[in-house]
Amino acid sequence: MIRVLKAGLYTSVQDLGRFGHGSFGVPVSGVMDVQSAKFANALLGNPEHVAVLEITMVGPELEFTEVTSICMVGAEMSPAINGKPIKNNMAINVFQGDRLTFGRLQKGMRCYLAVLGGVQTESVLGSRSMYWPVTLQSKVLKGDELKLMEMKKHILERHAVVRFGDSYVVSETLEVFEGPEFNELSKEQQFILFSKSFTISNHNSRMAYQLNETLQNSLNAIITAPVLPGTVQLTPSGQLIVLMRDCQTTGGYPRVLQLTDASINLLAQKGVGQKLRFVRKPYV
Repeated sequence: MIRVLKAGLYTSVQDLGRFGHGSFGVPVSGVMDVQSAKFANALLGNPEHVAVLEITMVGPELEFTEVTSICMVGAEMSPAINGKPIKNNMAINVFQGDRLTFGRLQKGMRCYLAVLGGVQTESVLGSRSMYWPVTLQSKVLKGDELKLMEMKKHILERHAVVRFGDSYVVSETLEVFEGPEFNELSKEQQFILFSKSFTISNHNSRMAYQLNETLQNSLNAIITAPVLPGTVQLTPSGQLIVLMRDCQTTGGYPRVLQLTDASINLLAQKGVGQKLRFVRKPYV
């Protein structure tokens, strides 16, 4: 079991998401950075879909009540066990009473903590991903106790730090496809979308990232239509909104772009004030 002594800024249990319920308005949810979460599970020999802890900006303080193995991938958040610094991208054995803490955020925005066998919170509609009101909580709270899978053998004999291709964490380039309403934009608007940099505003969350810079908009609202994580909507005020993993399932703003899965992972590691550029990816 993991006892949550401090919850951090926004720590939640996530897996790869909740699929097949969009017609009922249920978001996909799941880890914001799929690449990091899958890699963390792979280093422990877990199936890629098992639940991990997604840790945002400021880490929690956690106490382990049993022997297990853990791995962290993604943002570098100065983790330590019992005050001794540890590294990302390697399997680490922890023992009863060990405390995991996090310090200064050095790179990225979200770190993924995988545990041998996965975090065993309640599964709702086929997923353990936290999303209120589908689940009772949207994030981990101080005092929570997170169940782990009982293992016959807990210790992993692995000591190497594995190289992880995390260059995307610092990249500013978002590959996108043209959205359904892209061709309704003028040639000038299309040019601006792909020629200027945009800045992440302080309005960003697991639901959506808003961008500071605006694009002059004279398009009419559309009939409510399906949207997905990665859909870029253009509001009447000209603001661009990039939908993320907890986004709604339908929307009425023109869908001008669609991020690739890799670009959603990249954006999940970005914070307020950071720059990004859209690069067109052709359909093949």
